[in-house]
Amino acid sequence: MRISKRSIHSAALLALLGAATAALAQDSARQSATDEGQASMDRLEGAIARGKNGSAQLPDPRLPPTDKPADRRRAFDGLHKRLPAPEMEARARAAQARGEASLAAERERQAKALRQALGLEPAEEQALAKANPAAADKGWVPVLFVSSSMPISTLRNYAVQLEKVRGVMAFRGVPGGLRKMGPMAKLTAQILRLDPGCEGPNCVMRDVQLIIDPIVFRQHGIVQVPALAMIPGDPTQAYCERDDESPRAAHVVFGDSALSGMLEEYARLGGKEEVSHAQALARAR
Repeated sequence: MRISKRSIHSAALLALLGAATAALAQDSARQSATDEGQASMDRLEGAIARGKNGSAQLPDPRLPPTDKPADRRRAFDGLHKRLPAPEMEARARAAQARGEASLAAERERQAKALRQALGLEPAEEQALAKANPAAADKGWVPVLFVSSSMPISTLRNYAVQLEKVRGVMAFRGVPGGLRKMGPMAKLTAQILRLDPGCEGPNCVMRDVQLIIDPIVFRQHGIVQVPALAMIPGDPTQAYCERDDESPRAAHVVFGDSALSGMLEEYARLGGKEEVSHAQALARAR
């Protein structure tokens, strides 16, 4: 079958007409979507503007007045009408009381242990000795005046020597003040631990009493450390219980030397009787 030129021309025209129609349809759909998007944005902007205007017109929140006696009375009456639960309230009060008592007991136990460790309070065995004066030692006790500014190695060496003669190490105050007992507790542990590398509460400590007593420093005019005094009686008595009339040493030896040398110097000054027992202990061990 032969196709005439007229037929081919007509077909081409129809194809072009269809393509143009499709392009017009696409442009129309694109324009419609753009118009709908713009309309949505306009509506959103209008809603935001109306919300701002509406919020600007809202009045500030105000609490109801509380100065009316009738309103207050009505509120209290409402509270009194609630259902009582005496058993629950009793259990709650009992639990609160037990918790407060347990906390207070634990605080007092820890505070007492710390005061005894720092010499601010006599230990139990010292309290028993005071209750029985016949059992108390009426001799002289070597008291070595030191400072927390001294090297730890020096303080540890003196602790070894004092343990032999049952002596006492005295500090004027606490590093950082009495409100901060942590640094003093740490210093005490560093001085008294047998093993300097040990950590924790199970470390073995030397049997040496450390005290904090500004009064005994003032009594003996201690202006430099280390210094040694042979004090009669019980120098470990809590300083809050001491006064300026407490027994004091007859002599004070100053100098950074071994404890044995300080005892010898004390004897040379006229305190031979006072140091005789301490020197015997030092030689026996």
